[in-house]
Amino acid sequence: MNFGRAIGMRPVGNAHARKGVYSIGMPRVTIVGGGFAGVEAAWAAARLGVPVRLYEMRPKRSTPAHKTGWLAELVCSNSFKSMLPTTPSGQLKWEMERLGSLVIPTAREFAVPAGEALAVDREAFAKAITARIELHPLIEVVREEVAAIPPDRPLIIATGPLTSDALAGEIARLTGKQHLYFYDAVSPIVDASTIDYDKVFFGSRRDKGDPAYINCPFTKAEYERFWEAIVSAECAPLHDFEEPRFFEGCTPLEELAARGKDTLRFGPLKPVGLVDPRTGKRPYAVLQLRPENSERMLYSLVACQTRMKWGEQKRVFRLVPGLENAEFVRYGVVHRNTYLDSPRLLQRTLQFCDDGKLLFAGQLVGVEGYIESAASGIIAGLNAARIALGKPAVAPPRETVLGSLLHYISTYPHPDFPPMNANWGLLPDPDDAPKERDLRRQLKLQRARDAMERFAQALML
Repeated sequence: MNFGRAIGMRPVGNAHARKGVYSIGMPRVTIVGGGFAGVEAAWAAARLGVPVRLYEMRPKRSTPAHKTGWLAELVCSNSFKSMLPTTPSGQLKWEMERLGSLVIPTAREFAVPAGEALAVDREAFAKAITARIELHPLIEVVREEVAAIPPDRPLIIATGPLTSDALAGEIARLTGKQHLYFYDAVSPIVDASTIDYDKVFFGSRRDKGDPAYINCPFTKAEYERFWEAIVSAECAPLHDFEEPRFFEGCTPLEELAARGKDTLRFGPLKPVGLVDPRTGKRPYAVLQLRPENSERMLYSLVACQTRMKWGEQKRVFRLVPGLENAEFVRYGVVHRNTYLDSPRLLQRTLQFCDDGKLLFAGQLVGVEGYIESAASGIIAGLNAARIALGKPAVAPPRETVLGSLLHYISTYPHPDFPPMNANWGLLPDPDDAPKERDLRRQLKLQRARDAMERFAQALML
């Protein structure tokens, strides 16, 4: 395995034999949190030859959403969104790999069929990430909870949206700012052997990519019965003192259904690009299932994040054609996500404004999505290592997808700061940009690639 080249220094002695033991005066980066941002930060810092100490509290202490002690455990979904290079998420993946990402190459290695999307076998992916981090000669993994902000500098806090109450309180006291929050919900997963395949069909929208999705087609009557069951279902209560504020991309199914009878069939259950081969027609609505592992033994209900009570979920989702006798291996759950008021707290380099040797990364900074979180970790790790080596922190150009995300979270002008994922709207239009949308996006894409290439070359990556 290529662990990258050291810049300005070399590991002392036999790196494998002396793991966690460094020469006096050798700089070290400390990272709290072993999720997507934390592992990418550790990997990036180590690639620059700087030793890393990575703290992760699991499995000694878990969270309401995690189930294992593996690093980079996927919770909400097993999808990293589109692989198409012409999409914002595709371009972000390219930028991450150009900067030496650990997550994206590993995801490709453990991918499962998902049409145009990059989806992974959750367990195999997390195990591989854990092994590669733990075996790196410059990375020391410490399994214990960090309840107070360590004095170590440079320090990266990448504890994610489920930061422990103790550490969240310490961060709040440090920042002097009230944390923002939203609620994030995850989709149910069903046993593939309990699906009625006589009532469903395989296929991806517009026949693009591997036809890995299972499509559950609704008639008008079936859809209306399903919608009525959702809007009448009993949901798990929220805390009295908390206002439910959901990121739009993870809005629970029942929240969408409450907006109107047709919201679901024009949204997550839209049948556009799907033709039922048994009828030759487009269904009234379609609920898609996506494989969760390589063996296709488990399928998640796409875009069916929910906070319905578990008994209600079983009743409601068994109204879906093909799922009448489905067995659920995991029900949907809802949990509180915490993130910083980053425009008032962080620089574009992810440095804390009041302490340049303290950095934050991941969903804690207000980026939304696995790859977005991981990408921010790369920048935090590179900058922490550069600070340790006496070099200035840097940020990708605004013209890149990653640079535009960091610009957004550090400059958003309004007090009600919402999380954001990668999208073309964040990137500035080129001068004299054509009015035609596709041409404008093509120019943005090419400019993003050129800008990231120059940035990476300047860092000797």
